[in-house]
Amino acid sequence: MSAPDDITSIFSAPFSDAIQKFEDLISQSGRAFLIGAGCSKCAGLPLTAELTTKALNSDILDIKSKAILSAIRNLFDGSSPPAHIEDFLSELIDLLAITNRRESRGATEKHISLGGENYSEVDLSTAAEQIKRAIANVINQQISIETHKRFVEALHRPLRPGKPSPSQSIDYLVLNYDTIFEDALASACVPFSDGMDGGITGWWNPATFDRDGLDARVLKLHGSINWHELPEDTLPRRVAGNIKLPDLDKHRILIWPASTKYRETQLDPYAQLAERARRVLKPNRGAQRVLVICGYSFGDAHINIEIDRALHNSDGNLTVIAFTYEDEPTGKLQEWHTNKAISDQVLIFANKGFFHGDNVQKSDKELLWWKFENITRILEGER
Repeated sequence: MSAPDDITSIFSAPFSDAIQKFEDLISQSGRAFLIGAGCSKCAGLPLTAELTTKALNSDILDIKSKAILSAIRNLFDGSSPPAHIEDFLSELIDLLAITNRRESRGATEKHISLGGENYSEVDLSTAAEQIKRAIANVINQQISIETHKRFVEALHRPLRPGKPSPSQSIDYLVLNYDTIFEDALASACVPFSDGMDGGITGWWNPATFDRDGLDARVLKLHGSINWHELPEDTLPRRVAGNIKLPDLDKHRILIWPASTKYRETQLDPYAQLAERARRVLKPNRGAQRVLVICGYSFGDAHINIEIDRALHNSDGNLTVIAFTYEDEPTGKLQEWHTNKAISDQVLIFANKGFFHGDNVQKSDKELLWWKFENITRILEGER
């Protein structure tokens, strides 16, 4: 294990005030966390670029699926930032929706042309499932959840001795396919729901989100590598790894790319999860809500729109705390920071500065407070 980063500079002026502001905000009730791929890096899982490379080269893809994926990849030449496996999967599922619509309407031309070859609905569907399995195969490996366990333990206990912990449960809006946060919460003995009923093997039951006594809810907005669609049910089932089901390799893995118009986005459980996420971002009248964004690079247009809408419609009652590896705000964060209508609601902890409305504190050195393991150290009270 590498030595911890030197983050002593963030505990001195002018950045100590930002740390104090962060602590004050997350000490109140109404807390939510948006968790992106960067939060899984310290557990030993790949970032999106590495995941893309490994999935593209996976032996799970047959020759036809590799040809389809290669042709789609070529369509993204010159994209900035570089396109990744979720972009390719989104494109593929959109194309699959086209063939599905043509098939349902009895159209004469049912094929899609890619790279000079024509592909049927079956070809595209097979490729999509093989890509999902390739992604799951890359993610499904031995990992360390120690940092994540410390993270949730710090959040679900008082931040300071003698200081009461907020009583309201925490909502985790997770964009990753892995199960790290579920495993960490369970390891820390934190009562939570991820929408599944049962045990290691379970079934989808959104009523579990409303059970009494929960300290956390995990909304897997893009699905999960251990969710499957069985022939008799379109809702997800969680299947233990040691259970052998007939033709399990033919059962769909329920993971959804970042942006797709395919039927999955309109049906449950995705629709239920999306609606619950919107409710999380909408404070009750007179209440405050804090959304902390970790490990997310703002590459999901749908998520960005939902946060943007929530900020503008919250009457100032939604506060967004964003940790970013960029030296200063760019893209969507820059847009929010420069928008006077909402800039006071957005606190940006960038690699080389703190940005909150008119309060801008820059650093010549990297602050590194955006790393998940360093956010954990802050939550644990390190000073």
